[in-house]
Amino acid sequence: MKRTAQPIINIESISELHDLVKRPRPRHPLISVVNHTEFYTERPEEDGLYRFGFYAISCKKFEGLLHYGKSHYDFREGSLMFTAPGQVLGGGPSCKVYEGWALFIHPDLLHGTALGKKMHQYSFFQYEVNEALHISEEEDKIVKDCVDKIAREYTQTIDKHTQALIVSNIELLLNYCNRFYDRQFYTRAKVNSDVVQRFETLLKDYFGQGTLIEAGLPPVTYFSSKLNLSPNYLSDLLQKSTGKSTVEHIHLELIEKAKSLLWGSEGSISEIAYELGFEHPSHFTKIFKAKTGKSPSEYRNLN
Repeated sequence: MKRTAQPIINIESISELHDLVKRPRPRHPLISVVNHTEFYTERPEEDGLYRFGFYAISCKKFEGLLHYGKSHYDFREGSLMFTAPGQVLGGGPSCKVYEGWALFIHPDLLHGTALGKKMHQYSFFQYEVNEALHISEEEDKIVKDCVDKIAREYTQTIDKHTQALIVSNIELLLNYCNRFYDRQFYTRAKVNSDVVQRFETLLKDYFGQGTLIEAGLPPVTYFSSKLNLSPNYLSDLLQKSTGKSTVEHIHLELIEKAKSLLWGSEGSISEIAYELGFEHPSHFTKIFKAKTGKSPSEYRNLN
């Protein structure tokens, strides 16, 4: 029997979200704090997954399965999770949220602000649910204080200062979350070390198989899928552990492979570029020079 895919409910505005959970009209059209138990208890049981048109920051304590994209996760502890516009999220029938809140931020609120221009720097909005931020009791108080200030500001009479004060507190909240994620990366040093070793093995195996002509350079997603991590989380983990992102590691391994070919073969630069998976030799030359300070031909002539 063919399994029917769950429907995806598109929620584009804060008002639509309030209608879904049967709440009064939002006090501000572009931002809202919702008691997260309402989202799971008030929504229709036949609903499926949700695709939000806005950012969501959720602090939940729940039991059961939480669906995220094509996967689901079994959580039984407090977690701080982040989703960007366009991501799919929803609770399964067995998901019981017994405590928590969610902050929903429409991108239009941040349009034209300094924060709006750097939202992409908060890479945890692209993490998977199983890469959630687990905060201590003290950290929870700090986060909740920021959220309370945001809610208090938008529930007052809106004036010319409202947006700046709300956005300022959102940025403060996100900066705290950056700090707490840094702490989590460091406290999980042993786990992260294992991931780094597995990544380095995958990287060397990929470049050692001689399939670059057919396969080309590996994308970040090749390694993240092998390690069951999101691309952003893997890059951040590697950055914290080694000082280099996933792409930088790929390029460095590429350079080592290129050096061995430049030293040990008589092939032209174009032939070596092709062997390394480059369709255009100029792209290879650009990367090689950026990493070594010399073009491939200049490097070959030194040896």
